[in-house]
Amino acid sequence: MSVVRRAATLLVAVLLPLAGATEAHATGYRYWSFWDRSGDRWTYATQGPSTTRPEDGDVQGFRFAVSEDSADATRPRGTADFATLCARTPAKQGTKRVALVIDFGTPADAPSGEKPPPVRTACARVAPDATSAEALAATAKPLRYDTNALLCAISGYPHRGCGEQVTADGKAPAKHDKPAAKDSGGPSLGLPVGAGVIAVLAGAAVWQARRRRNA
Repeated sequence: MSVVRRAATLLVAVLLPLAGATEAHATGYRYWSFWDRSGDRWTYATQGPSTTRPEDGDVQGFRFAVSEDSADATRPRGTADFATLCARTPAKQGTKRVALVIDFGTPADAPSGEKPPPVRTACARVAPDATSAEALAATAKPLRYDTNALLCAISGYPHRGCGEQVTADGKAPAKHDKPAAKDSGGPSLGLPVGAGVIAVLAGAAVWQARRRRNA
């Protein structure tokens, strides 16, 4: 095997594990997502529950899960029919009814040491101008918010944490897992290693060319 070919093999051997490490450290966020029921399907809400004002007869959902973004978010499970969920809550003048599906997620999405409650439903009877957050508060206290008004917990779940970043396996990333470029502005490990191997390739190519000229 030529020197150049050996160096190329070394480059592949170094860069492939680095690429695999990048995929292994893929992350998402553990949080409560907010949904509207449109016909027979869930649609990710375009506004937060504190600014959304549902109408009488609307169905809305909340789902706790780990996801990368809204396109990857997991939908609520369970029955989501207004007539069924509000069958025991008759209409009352001067109020509106909002059906809610609250899905606490699966054990795989739960923070360490916590167990998600089963999916629950509710029919909130609230004032005509009430927001979705007020409808939720009327049926699923205690709620917990962070300083930025992000919904952190419904009915006390989870007990801690709020929209934290987690790895693909649902665990909080260790400090050394964070890319150096984001932490301190330093270069990533792959850059100097890759550059070093490329230098070896370049040197080997020059040496090979000189050897052929002198042969």
